[in-house]
Amino acid sequence: MADAYETRLWGGRFHEDEDALMQRFNGNACETLWLMEPDIEGSLAHVAMQVRCGLLTEGEGKTLTEGLESILADWRSGAITCGPEYEDVHTFVELNLIRRVGEVGKKLHAARSRNDQVNTDMKLYVKAQLHRVAGLIDSFTATLKEVADKNPWPMPGYTHLQRAQVVTFKYYMLAYAEMMARDKQRVLNALDLMDESPLGCGALAGTTHQIDRAFTAEKLGFSHGPCKNFLDGVSDRDYVLESLSAFSILMMHLSRLSEELVLWSSAEFGFITLDDKYTTGSSIMPQKKNADGAELVRGQTGRVYGHLTALLCTMKGLPLAYNKDMQEDKLAFYDSLNVVTACLQVTERMIATLTPHPEIMRAAIKKGFINATEAADYLVRKGMPFRDAHSVVGQLVLYCEQQGKALEELSLEELKAVSPVFEEDVYPELTCDAILHRGIKQEML
Repeated sequence: MADAYETRLWGGRFHEDEDALMQRFNGNACETLWLMEPDIEGSLAHVAMQVRCGLLTEGEGKTLTEGLESILADWRSGAITCGPEYEDVHTFVELNLIRRVGEVGKKLHAARSRNDQVNTDMKLYVKAQLHRVAGLIDSFTATLKEVADKNPWPMPGYTHLQRAQVVTFKYYMLAYAEMMARDKQRVLNALDLMDESPLGCGALAGTTHQIDRAFTAEKLGFSHGPCKNFLDGVSDRDYVLESLSAFSILMMHLSRLSEELVLWSSAEFGFITLDDKYTTGSSIMPQKKNADGAELVRGQTGRVYGHLTALLCTMKGLPLAYNKDMQEDKLAFYDSLNVVTACLQVTERMIATLTPHPEIMRAAIKKGFINATEAADYLVRKGMPFRDAHSVVGQLVLYCEQQGKALEELSLEELKAVSPVFEEDVYPELTCDAILHRGIKQEML
């Protein structure tokens, strides 16, 4: 019978080896090498607990600790690599430890299962990466605010992609800063909810050894202590789902902003020019400057949505406790993380380097009757009920379309022909500057 410690951690009750196809199908070591460091971190904490609780002698604990640390150092330096012959990263670490320190290495796994081990590793990794994402959101938010403060130019605001009312480029950017603030809070909420340690839950029912789960939880930085229920501790993937949900909403916001960048940089709008570094050309049309950076962000949003939906579908039919289906959480999170971090950084750079065109924005304000609401508000301040004012201004807009004029270009006689309430003092109130300086709209400046 083959030695069970050659490339796997099990095999004693089997007559035959795995089929080669099954071995490839079952293993995920090469796709989850990023779990190497959290796996060793979790194992070091487990060893310290074993010594504390008398499962290992001080000498054994020292040997295992030094062995694990040497694997970590060699991994970081590239002196050792993990290949597809290993079922997973956890197998690679333990078998390499046994090869380095001998029989004592076989004591490492006492009082834990791969079920609680893998969930501990995954939580450690997800925690670290969510902190990283929160930092990237902070950086992007700061850039949005910096660009906003430098560009208080009036521009059209839109509803239904039709010109609606006057806003400013600054205010537009700050709208996305608000979205980023909520996105960061969702990430922090996910961090808080997941901050319980699964280590010590065993396969599903704990262990008969006397262990100290609170000790390992504290050592690994889980602020809420150990998981309260063993079954839940090994089968919980809510934290991955919540992270993917937060990522999906974040990507939706980045996608909306990307759509704005695509539109605004087109010849039809011309509000901005994107830096050459984040655009590409055409292989056939020499004049093209395509907003490919923004389009890629917009396009890759669907990948994150797909991972969230796929993992929800994976989890929805699983009985307690652990099932191998849960292995799907690894690549779902890892790929989504790569998309989110890349898109945050690319979008931040696009925003930081774009060139606004205030004169084109201001010219666009003169089209589309975007001071119509303010004209109605003028009549309301003169005592007219709003619904009547709405009707009056609607008639004026229809008249303007027929005459090819803007509201502010109508003579007082033309205005009074629709409503005698209009006076000369209406004209200053129809300019974009007056609109923006009136009342609460000063916040847009």
